[in-house]
Amino acid sequence: MDVNEPPAYPFRNPSALEPPPEWAELRRSCPVAPIRLASGDRALLLTRYDDVRQVLSDPRFTRQLDAPDAARATAQESGGVFGSLGRSMTGDEHRAWRQLVGRAFTARRVTAMRPRIEAMAGHLVEEMAARGQPADLVSGVGFPLPVWAICDLLGVPDTDRDRFSYWSDTLLSMTRYGAAEIDAAQAEFDAYLVALVEAKRAGPGDDLISELLAMVEGLDGRLTERLMLSTAKGLLVAGHETTANMIGKMASMLLADRSRWEALLADPSLIPPAVEEVLRFDANPGFGMPRYLSEEVEVAGETLPKGTTVVCSLAAANRDERRFEQAGELRLDRAPNAHVTFGVGPHSCLGQALARVELQTVLKVLLERLPSLALAVPHGELERREGLIVGGLERVPVRW
Repeated sequence: MDVNEPPAYPFRNPSALEPPPEWAELRRSCPVAPIRLASGDRALLLTRYDDVRQVLSDPRFTRQLDAPDAARATAQESGGVFGSLGRSMTGDEHRAWRQLVGRAFTARRVTAMRPRIEAMAGHLVEEMAARGQPADLVSGVGFPLPVWAICDLLGVPDTDRDRFSYWSDTLLSMTRYGAAEIDAAQAEFDAYLVALVEAKRAGPGDDLISELLAMVEGLDGRLTERLMLSTAKGLLVAGHETTANMIGKMASMLLADRSRWEALLADPSLIPPAVEEVLRFDANPGFGMPRYLSEEVEVAGETLPKGTTVVCSLAAANRDERRFEQAGELRLDRAPNAHVTFGVGPHSCLGQALARVELQTVLKVLLERLPSLALAVPHGELERREGLIVGGLERVPVRW
């Protein structure tokens, strides 16, 4: 590989459900690979499972992506999601935040939501079916369900939920929107959240924002209101966008080979491991997890200098043959399945329990309500969503 002209990143997929061939090539021959980002800046890409786990667990690899010498992922200096990441907490401050927010974002709360999520999934599937076929699973079920679930968790009124897709897309933009549009959308989003918090302060409810507000007012300033607002914003975006995209990708992966769908119809107990396997097998996850190196560290036998920006490709790591037997095969009953889709270490995804409940539930409902579900186009014709940090499909046409 010519280090003087590193390849452009993210790599292009041969099709929406196939991984870029560069992943396997780099895992084999160049596990710490120079890449050129959309901004023109250079970074290093990690593609092996052990290296990704090492970096995400090492506090010396920080999320201080606004450092003067950090690589910019996008040409928009205003930042979008990377601007938000650049202002992320580290060390003791982050640990205190995780502990406090974790008290509100509990497995008990998520488990209690399962019946409501199943009812909403059933309602959306019935509405989609009533409109006739072929239908788009992404717009009919994939996006509405996670938006409803995260807004239900946070206490966002039903009437406001349709506004989040655009705000979220601008925050997650790499090349889809310009800086002025991103800034304007985020100013609207911030103003909305400030007004929502004021409404919750005046009339608290049984929701996460109300609990976060109580923490702000009762914990000696350890969770400031500014931080609480950014937490709510992050949960609204991350809590719906990634899962919304994953619903469409999950269905597509399972329907691309009819034997997979038939196996789930025959044995619904395979639903939980099947969800874990499609999370591992996702070939279209988006950008990956960037980290900024606060001091010199050795990775994969190479010494990386202070000031290096690395990008962890979780999806490439999830296909590492050193860790997963038959890593290039989708096996519905794979166990154990220690994929890194939700990250590892102190910054692992807070909402992973909710994501799992949503994915398992929507898959169960689709199998029960539409057992004859099939792709309405060849899977090679599915179109990727372009220009965003998260990967997804524009549409998933289905029939039944």
